[in-house]
Amino acid sequence: MPVATQKAKHLKLYSERSNKIVRPEADQLGSLGAVLKAFRRATGWSLRYQAGPEPNDRKDLTWSAPVNPGVGTALGHLRLDPIDSTSTKAKRKPLGVAIARQMASAVTGMVDELMAARHALWQREAELAAGVPLIPHLEEQGHLAERLQAVLQAGAESLDCQAAALYLLDEATTELKIRSSWGLPFDRMTAPARQLRGAVADLEALLGHAVVLQDAETMRRWQVPENFATVACVPVSTPTTLLGTLWIYSETPRDFSDRQTNLLEVVAGRVASDLEREMLMRESVDGAKLKRQAAAAERLQRHQLPTISPLLDGWQAAGWTVQAETVGGDFYDWFCPPNGLLTVAIGDVMDRGLEAAMSAATVRTALRAHGQYHRHPEQTLKQVNLTLWTTSAGDQYASVFLGLIETATGRVCCCSAGQPGAIVIRPDGWQSLAQTSLPLGEGPETPYEQFGYELQVGEALVLFTDGLRDAADDRGRPLGESGIAEALTGRLDLTADQLSSIVRDTFEAHAAESNRDDCTVLVVKRTPA
Repeated sequence: MPVATQKAKHLKLYSERSNKIVRPEADQLGSLGAVLKAFRRATGWSLRYQAGPEPNDRKDLTWSAPVNPGVGTALGHLRLDPIDSTSTKAKRKPLGVAIARQMASAVTGMVDELMAARHALWQREAELAAGVPLIPHLEEQGHLAERLQAVLQAGAESLDCQAAALYLLDEATTELKIRSSWGLPFDRMTAPARQLRGAVADLEALLGHAVVLQDAETMRRWQVPENFATVACVPVSTPTTLLGTLWIYSETPRDFSDRQTNLLEVVAGRVASDLEREMLMRESVDGAKLKRQAAAAERLQRHQLPTISPLLDGWQAAGWTVQAETVGGDFYDWFCPPNGLLTVAIGDVMDRGLEAAMSAATVRTALRAHGQYHRHPEQTLKQVNLTLWTTSAGDQYASVFLGLIETATGRVCCCSAGQPGAIVIRPDGWQSLAQTSLPLGEGPETPYEQFGYELQVGEALVLFTDGLRDAADDRGRPLGESGIAEALTGRLDLTADQLSSIVRDTFEAHAAESNRDDCTVLVVKRTPA
């Protein structure tokens, strides 16, 4: 029925009606009737399913319970009643009312669970249908242009109309451009876009109404794009996006019934489906390429991390990195410059994802390059800071701990930028070496202070990024330096690789999934030569 009319035979507006969702009723359970009959024979009580809510008048009611499918709406109720003792159907003496209620309650619970499972299955099947991957077929049935024109032609002919056109909105939603047509001259495709402002018929359709026009004066005022005796316009949209309008043209004056209008909306839905499928197909192909590129970047980043402990008598090194995303900004490294030295470092670019990974590669390469000829860590960090400053837009920052170890004496010359973590595990406890300073990338001439520690035989130097130190549990409590140190205290008999594994297990057990960031640990242990 039209919701608004103006000269009813000339203009009709059809409001879109939402379809009522019909959920399965409890009495559609095939096994429920048999269960209720068995209950009657076993207990001597009648347990019946009745549609609708529980009765308000409970004078003659022994017991009842709502049957809920798990969506918060009671579709009906199970009612317990005594059987007439004079009835020929009463085969045995009924059980006590308390036992009958208990059994009826158990049956109701099973029906509730079954209905909830059916409702969940109904939802999941729809979700799985939406999850079917879009895979381009080598023999795709025609180009999109052919498919759209075929849909327009089929829709127009099914309604005994002579032409149809599809107008889509631009990105700014200010213009409507014809993108496909049937029955119209081809030069319509080269015509300029129509302004949405003032296009009353299109605006009315985009509000969710089907518009039918017959009067020439009304057509002129409503800015109908083509001159025909009767025209109809419906919206083309997805559940979340307005795409444009679909116009159907008839050369003879006529009316459109509700059924024909519904058919026209189905045609518009098919057009929207084809458009959405094409967009999703392109996104799927592009997404697959990005996934392959991200996987390749992740393999490259992982393979660049050192895995073999330095071949130095009396020294072990081991570490691990976990990125919050496929790739990230954390890394650890060790290498051996000349003169019996061992350089160890961890880094954390203050960002996530691919951008962080690219900056981390820059910082790691600069550390290796400048670390080959500088014998003072603070000079190396100054050069790395200048490199990061000059190769970025001034919005890339990094935390780094750099240590230069004299392998003969155990003397460690350290320097840090940002807030990396560093502790020494000793047989009698642990000590923090962490110092806070400006991160790399803050300015071209940021100073960094050098400090030192002499690592004794049997002691371990543990370096970690703030992603590990600040990892919080479900209650928001960070792991902290103390949590890492306590996990390693008293375990110096283990290798560096085993110690790093303990830190990882501690992190996995403590940190909540939602509170995880890029994390890195590097353990350097001095052992008897």
